[in-house]
Amino acid sequence: MRPSVYYQKGRSWPAGALLPPVFIKKEMYRPTMFRNVLYGMYIMFQPKKVTQDVCYLAKWIAADLYLREIDGLRFELSMSKCSEKLARYVCKIIAKEREHDDLHHDSWFHHRSHGRHSEYHGPDLPTHLPAGADMPACTDTDGEAGLPILELPIKTASHVSPTLVSDLESQESTPTFAKAAVAKDFFPLNNGDTGSHPDSLPAVSLEVAANTLAAKVMANQPGMRKKASSESINKSSVDKLLNPSLLGRPDVAPYRIVLGHVRDKLVNTRRRLEELLEGLTDNYDPSEYYETAEQLLEPLLLCHESMEECGSDTLADGRLADFIRRVATFGMTLMKLDLRQESDKHTEALDAITEFLEIGTYSQWDEEKKLKFLTTELKGKRPLIPPSLEMSPEVREVLDTFHVAAGIGSNSLGAYVISMASEASDVLAVELFQKEARLVVSGDLGRPCPGKTLRVVPLFETVKDLRDAGRVIRKLLAIDWYREHLIANHQGHQEIMLGYSDSGKDAGRLTAAWELYKAQEDVVAACKGYNIKVTLFHGRGGSVGRGGGPMYLAIQSQPPGSVMGSLRVTEQGEMVQAKFGLPQTAVRQLEIYTTAVLLATLHPPNPPRSAKWRDVMEEISEQSCKHYRNVVYQNPEFIPYFHETTPEAELGNLNIGSRPTRRKQSGGVSQLRAIPWIFAWTQTRSVLPAWLGLGAGLLTAFKKGHKDDLQSMYREWPFFQSTIDLIEMVLAKADLSIAKHYEEVLVAPNRQQLGSILREDFLSTERCVLQVSGHQKLSENNKTLRRLIESRLPFLNPLNMLQVEVLRRLRQDETNEKLRDALLITINGIAAGMRNTG
Repeated sequence: MRPSVYYQKGRSWPAGALLPPVFIKKEMYRPTMFRNVLYGMYIMFQPKKVTQDVCYLAKWIAADLYLREIDGLRFELSMSKCSEKLARYVCKIIAKEREHDDLHHDSWFHHRSHGRHSEYHGPDLPTHLPAGADMPACTDTDGEAGLPILELPIKTASHVSPTLVSDLESQESTPTFAKAAVAKDFFPLNNGDTGSHPDSLPAVSLEVAANTLAAKVMANQPGMRKKASSESINKSSVDKLLNPSLLGRPDVAPYRIVLGHVRDKLVNTRRRLEELLEGLTDNYDPSEYYETAEQLLEPLLLCHESMEECGSDTLADGRLADFIRRVATFGMTLMKLDLRQESDKHTEALDAITEFLEIGTYSQWDEEKKLKFLTTELKGKRPLIPPSLEMSPEVREVLDTFHVAAGIGSNSLGAYVISMASEASDVLAVELFQKEARLVVSGDLGRPCPGKTLRVVPLFETVKDLRDAGRVIRKLLAIDWYREHLIANHQGHQEIMLGYSDSGKDAGRLTAAWELYKAQEDVVAACKGYNIKVTLFHGRGGSVGRGGGPMYLAIQSQPPGSVMGSLRVTEQGEMVQAKFGLPQTAVRQLEIYTTAVLLATLHPPNPPRSAKWRDVMEEISEQSCKHYRNVVYQNPEFIPYFHETTPEAELGNLNIGSRPTRRKQSGGVSQLRAIPWIFAWTQTRSVLPAWLGLGAGLLTAFKKGHKDDLQSMYREWPFFQSTIDLIEMVLAKADLSIAKHYEEVLVAPNRQQLGSILREDFLSTERCVLQVSGHQKLSENNKTLRRLIESRLPFLNPLNMLQVEVLRRLRQDETNEKLRDALLITINGIAAGMRNTG
């Protein structure tokens, strides 16, 4: 499993966590569960426990937020008029609470009689109140009041049904029956219908119903009050006095009763999660707390429906409607977490299983044999993994991850993303592990696992995998079991993730953009051929080198048909704070997303006008990739130059990332993660990964006479236009003089010649981009951006000068903590000034 938390001394936070650390600081006054969760994440990294605790913590936050909202709603919705449907729901709540109170009362007396006070030997304690103790002080000894009776202005009926009176006198009568009977006898239907179906009853006030019932009973049974009061003394008299019948009170507010019941269950939900975070056993009955959003929405929608039926539309569409929308959007989990693991880890686990079963080594089988084995096991009903299987810690971690996912369920977890997916068997392997885990966990729980299986999302990252994506999806959907599984469990919906970071690091920005474009076309066509709906999940970063840039332009430049009413993207790093840190900014960003998706769905962008445009793009991409790889992967001087001129080595020691900067300590750029690769070059103001290779590709096209075609492509093809515009923006933010200063101070003299070559390449790329766009200078069509860049320079340039000096000193004194702090400050400042760095 991709680590939920990357632990370093002084720095720890889940990579895809729902809570920023500042929230934790604000909430630290709350129960110790927060401190325990943070302690578990900070001191001992345990993926299984961290995943569970993060899910529990997210649920706790959702319950706490809803609880605060309920308190305000209870104050606002204090009216008594409600629909009959809501009245019956209220009566059920009252009856259930009364039953609970009676059980609690009996158990309390049992405890007092047999508990630690059983040694009392004095006179018997009274168990009943004296007769008449529950009567007001103004009554006589015979129970009749000495004050005049206030006549209530209630519509009278000719008689009261004897059956109704008998039922009201009976101990077995229920509030629901009494309420329905009152409404039936005393509130005739507006349309003259005298039917007794409960749903046909009109909206009535509980106050009127209660007063009508009291008046009619008093008029027809003068001695009933005295009889009832004397009988009530013999059964839980104290409880009768402290908790009078709610339906008998004229001041009952039904919405407050319902919302009060909701509040009680939310309190139990929050308390249960606190105990689970403390490691205690779950002893709550499922009816006492909320597990799903549907359970919470039921009473809220009932209140909304009742208010609309009674004419309170304005109140219904106010805070109550807002609350319903929040619950429908965020559920009881706030946000769902995705799990992510590399396909090689699954292969290692299957190797251990097949070798233990003596059926061969899974990784050595060809693709067809793997698919046949996986499909057979998925169709079978017996478990595959024996309990006695001996496994390595890595295999144990993989299997434990699936067990945790089965126990938590799809209510808290969203997708299982397979990194470096390359074949259809990678997807079926995850489906098999999910099946095995759910069999084991359901047996341990004694009940079915919560929710459904997680949707499995293959992630195609490298250029090779992007080119094979369509083929892999076709082979996967051709399997009957998998296609039926999608239809039965995921509404015939397949999600596919595309990686921008590793493809850009692998082949350069232009080649990655073109391969991603073609992969989307191929994948969409493959799913359409099998009548499967597809959602493309774009694994973008904040920087242009990792697919970043203005979201509206990015969505509008997607291939036609790739955005069909749905889109999923990642927001990472400082871009989360920049785009969603303020409510107004967040609303604006959501408007941009929504508008772009609607336009791309209803009016898809134009495809390449002719096949010649695609051929030109292929030529540019090929030359661009070749030049990029010659510099980054073939030049032996590049890696040492990169380490010396950028703060890449220091980034790994500053505890500012969520994961290690490298997948493995050995190896060159291939083992370096994409984020530090982009981030390090951005700090030096050269931003090399975003433009390297583009100039060589465009020059080749110019030499072949495609200049006019390129200019037409820029004007008429949204994909090509957005790609050139983003690279032009990066070139405008770069500063060769600052980059040269880093080189002169930090790079060995024998490697500085490479820097001169890269600067010449930069200038060549700038000239080519301006010829294609037709601009006289960079970002000519975006004056706002130019003004913003120029306004930051007085702050950015001094920070770069300081960073160069700090790096020089720190490399001579690596243990100097003050220099580390100074470097961190300069890194944060430059990142804030350059913006697209995540």
